[in-house]
Amino acid sequence: MGYVPKQASFPRNGGIIPMSLRTVHFVMPGGVDDPSAPSGGNAYDRRACLDLPGFGWQVQRHTVAGDWPRPDAEARAELARTLRELPDGAVVLFDGLVACSVPEVIVPEAEEGRLRMAVLVHLPLGDETGLDTDVAAELDARERAVLRAVPAVVATSDWAVRRLVSHHGLDPDRVHVAAPGADIAPLAPGTDGVSRLLCVAAVTPRKGQHRLVEALAAVADLPWTCALVGGLHQDPDYVTHLRGLIREHGLDDRLELTGPQTGAALDASYAAADLMVLTSYAETYGMAVTEALARGIPVLATDVGGVPEAVGRAPDGGVPGILVPPENPAAIAAELRGWFGEADVRRRLKAAARSRRAALGGWASTAQSLAGVLRRLPTEPRRAA
Repeated sequence: MGYVPKQASFPRNGGIIPMSLRTVHFVMPGGVDDPSAPSGGNAYDRRACLDLPGFGWQVQRHTVAGDWPRPDAEARAELARTLRELPDGAVVLFDGLVACSVPEVIVPEAEEGRLRMAVLVHLPLGDETGLDTDVAAELDARERAVLRAVPAVVATSDWAVRRLVSHHGLDPDRVHVAAPGADIAPLAPGTDGVSRLLCVAAVTPRKGQHRLVEALAAVADLPWTCALVGGLHQDPDYVTHLRGLIREHGLDDRLELTGPQTGAALDASYAAADLMVLTSYAETYGMAVTEALARGIPVLATDVGGVPEAVGRAPDGGVPGILVPPENPAAIAAELRGWFGEADVRRRLKAAARSRRAALGGWASTAQSLAGVLRRLPTEPRRAA
């Protein structure tokens, strides 16, 4: 997602490219490369494939088509067939969107012990906003069965590690963190230093764009414009509701739903932004936050999940963003009014964002963490709980 500096595809480990690579079989959802539905999880998976060879692991990709995490019989059969065809002792890294929904496939494989398995959890399945209560409970139970069966679990923030350990009763020694990295990009020039707002997130209930619309309606007297950049096909009913809300408040000419963006188009949106706004109900980390900070753009976000870790602090202790309580459009509106009205606030946040930019961890750190988990798999006990 976004700007990728011109550099070798495989990051160096201590200045040395490993001469002998082990193989990890990375099982991912079929849509991982779909440009119409970009997501942080997909971007993470693709980047891990690029960077793991620099830490001794050749990646064999296995994409499994299906409506994950609610696959049909054909998708489940394809996954089972993929695993059967792997050689004994193979190291397998699963995207949790695939693995956590099918304990009937994963648990027997884990109990047999033929494969060395780890599951990468981008978002606990039951945490997706808008799920029917029974569906959420079923997905939660399925995920628990899978994560208790496999030798290792990887989460994307310290918050997510704590959440998985406590919620599913996992052995904390079997749950590891590999936080997303960030590519340092050119500093965003912005528009005028204050008025251009940007939200980069799939347009879904979990991302909570309706709260942002309500907050913006409350500060309609201020001279803002806002771009909502993100996929429009994941939840068409929510998109329709959001468009109606925008019309209801008379914001059509100031608030644009651009659809998904990647590459140069996304870079241009970031370059024009003065402030990143994220109003999610749930985030295990918040890659859009660090993508903004990698360009020196300050952040206004809801205080949920791993977002505080993504926002972080500058080396001098400065905070490059403002965190607001979830479920509170009035708090978002109040902070926006402060952003527009207080030049000192803007200067402080921008200075902290630029300082934080220089201290962000890169994707090489992510790959190194993943490689460490994979390397330990052969000697770890079979069960995680």
